[in-house]
Amino acid sequence: MTTAQAAGTAATGTEDREIVLTRVFDAPRELVFQAYTQPEHLTQWYGPNGFTITTYEHDCRVGGRWRFMMHGPDGKDWPNRIEYREVVRPERLVYDHGSDVDNDPDQFHVTITFDDEGGRTRLTSRMVFRTSEQRDVKTSFGAVELGNQTLARLAEHLKTMRPS
Repeated sequence: MTTAQAAGTAATGTEDREIVLTRVFDAPRELVFQAYTQPEHLTQWYGPNGFTITTYEHDCRVGGRWRFMMHGPDGKDWPNRIEYREVVRPERLVYDHGSDVDNDPDQFHVTITFDDEGGRTRLTSRMVFRTSEQRDVKTSFGAVELGNQTLARLAEHLKTMRPS
């Protein structure tokens, strides 16, 4: 398995098409959920090391969209679109993620869960691709490492959100 599968998670029948990332944050889940759903926070941490984003549209409600450009450190731009399918505050986000075009053949499905662990938060990101080949392509260019970099940036940003 090429995923960072969380120990003890239930089988879903999509294991050969998914990437699962998990990280525990030393912050309450309401704060982690806020960082994951509010554009003023997303622009501070979302993306791997060296990447920045510009948000064009953000509506974190069922049926809403987050359209943004991810700017790579090499100057290359990556258009993104997230379409929210389920928003359960502060427990879960479900969305489809792809490039900013309609009917993107590379679009994938994402479920983010925010589990309370006594004031800490276990975030699990389950990305399910249409085929195992699509998952393998994402994995081959470093999707797991880049995803973990993104979660590390979230951890750093959460430190700035704490009340003093």
